[in-house]
Amino acid sequence: MTYTWDTSREAFAAAARWFVGTAALVGDRWSAPGLGEWDVRALVGHTSRSFLTVETYLERPAETAAIPSPAGYYRATSALSAGPEVADRGRAAGAALGDDPAAAVAQIAERVLPLVDAHDGTELLTTIAGGMRLSDYLPTRTFELTVHTADLARALSLPVEPPVAAARQVMQLLTDLSIDTGAVGQVLLALTGRSGLPSGFSVL
Repeated sequence: MTYTWDTSREAFAAAARWFVGTAALVGDRWSAPGLGEWDVRALVGHTSRSFLTVETYLERPAETAAIPSPAGYYRATSALSAGPEVADRGRAAGAALGDDPAAAVAQIAERVLPLVDAHDGTELLTTIAGGMRLSDYLPTRTFELTVHTADLARALSLPVEPPVAAARQVMQLLTDLSIDTGAVGQVLLALTGRSGLPSGFSVL
């Protein structure tokens, strides 16, 4: 499937607004359970890295695009995402948000969204998985923002209502991953009410 640059920018901005708005509702619950071993602060910190990596990677130009698609990024990083360093980075990112994490998240978003808009998506950047075009990397950040804002909403007992533009792109990427991992049959049957999915099922 094709991820157009305009659609990806719109989805990223929508996911960013949802994340910033949800983080603003945390109040005094930063030490409450967030996701797995993370508290809410660490979950928000990890999610904020979806902004920070765009900023950081754009400062590291790549010569070639070794990773050709958003789904390819997840295939290339599947082992890395299971490592303990991910949890550590989340906690460190949460601590780095300081005394007012919600305000810090809003400031980061205000800095990164115009940065994305100033590019045309063809830029080659160096990610943790290797060289990628910005147009292929950005949907992965929309995915992370959307999924983890859903986690945050659940932790805060809020409705999980992602914006349509972000949800559309996330579901497109999930479809690509389902096909690539050979799980599309299971997903198709589950989404049409034919059967359920096994406990712990994931296409990541």
